[in-house]
Order: sequence, then structure tokens, then C-alpha cells
Amino acid sequence: MPQARLSYVADSGFAPYGERDDAFIQARSLAVSRWLIKAGVDGLVIACNTATAAAADLLRQTWPQTPIVGVEPGIKPAIRASCNGHVGVLATEGTLRSARFGRLLQAQRTVGVELHLQPCPGLAAALESGDADSPEVQSIVARCCEPLRQAGVDTVVLGCTHYPFAAHHIQAALGGSVRLIDTSEAIARQTARLLGFPLESTLENPPCSGRIGLYTTGVPAPLQQAAIHWLGLNPADVTVIDP
Repeated sequence: MPQARLSYVADSGFAPYGERDDAFIQARSLAVSRWLIKAGVDGLVIACNTATAAAADLLRQTWPQTPIVGVEPGIKPAIRASCNGHVGVLATEGTLRSARFGRLLQAQRTVGVELHLQPCPGLAAALESGDADSPEVQSIVARCCEPLRQAGVDTVVLGCTHYPFAAHHIQAALGGSVRLIDTSEAIARQTARLLGFPLESTLENPPCSGRIGLYTTGVPAPLQQAAIHWLGLNPADVTVIDP
């Protein structure tokens, strides 16, 4: 959606959410969302599996007129993609223990398919530092992928929006034949549909920095580095906020 304006808030001062309790996550989700609503956004994307699990219903109740898109692990497409019926799910402890995830599992339960749920404590926090190739990230990835490799999974869901940044290490740990499932494209399409934007399949030019507002509740440097590396924004201006 290159024609849309994007306001992105990284709640880095309070992240990661994956090892926090629901009350904390709901309070932070309300605070950040309230800041964005006051800034005049037309819709919200909850770009966090754990925040979606803990707070999506609350946010929709609080702002019923605002289109809100949540993020959930792509279990359904993973089941469709699996050939041997062994599907792994890498996610935070908060996501895996949530009632919302439990309902998702129940809804997608399929005969002949075994889901192997693997919590990844510490991985989101390690990635939050901004270095996806650090020894700490690689060590956590290796430790968390080993049980899935031993289980013989052929498809693995990346159940946290941090994990795609380490997808190359996850792929290496699991083996090249294992398919990784990331729902980012589906999220983009749903957002475009709800807000009435045509979805561009390709971008001839990099995103215009004037259409992207970057905000953080923590130290600006990691978000600046990510915006330069992943979005091609240079300079990447980041504003510190305190919602």
C-alpha cells in the first residue's frame, strides 16, 4: 500500500510482550492504540501475536468503529502445506498459553496432523536488540528448533512477528526442505481490504520516508537500524514517545 501513510509505534521500552502477563499486555496495547487513534489513524494493525492473543478483543470493544487487524499464527496454511502431517509452531510463551490460541488450535484441529508447539523464551528479546545474527540469537534458534527437527516436522509456523528477522537461522537449523509459514502477506491483504486500498504486488520505488512515521517508547537506535536495513529509509527519523 505505497499510497497509504504508516505510523509505526515500537513499544520497545516495554518489550517483549511474550513473557508478560495478560493484564500488562492489555494495558500497553490500550496505551499505544490510544496514542495512534489520537494521531488520526484510520485503522490499526496489532503487529504482535502475543498482543493479538491478549488484547485484540479488548481493543475492538474499545474502538468499535476502527478497523483492527490482528496477527495469529498461520496454522491453517501450514496444515495445508504439510505433506507428512507434522507441523511445528514457534511462538512466545504468552501466545501459546493464551485462550485465543487455544481456540485457534481447536478450530484447526485436523485428523492425521500433529502440531508440535515450541516456545522460544528469550528469542524476541534477543532480536529486539537489533542484531539478528548475534551469537545469542543463533544459540536460542538452535535450541528451540532441535525438538522440531527431532519430531520430523516438514512445515513450521513463525508464530511471532520478531521471528521472520531470524528466518535464515531458523531455516538453517531445521533444514532446507522444511517450509516456513509467515502470515505477513495475508495481513497486508486484509488491511488493504478493510481500508479500501488497492494492494500493489511490486514497488518500483522504495517507500517514501515522508509517508512513514516511526515512533518508539525505548531507545531509537534499534528501530532506526531496522528501518534502514529492511525499509531502505536513510535517514530514518525516529521520535521517542511516552504513551
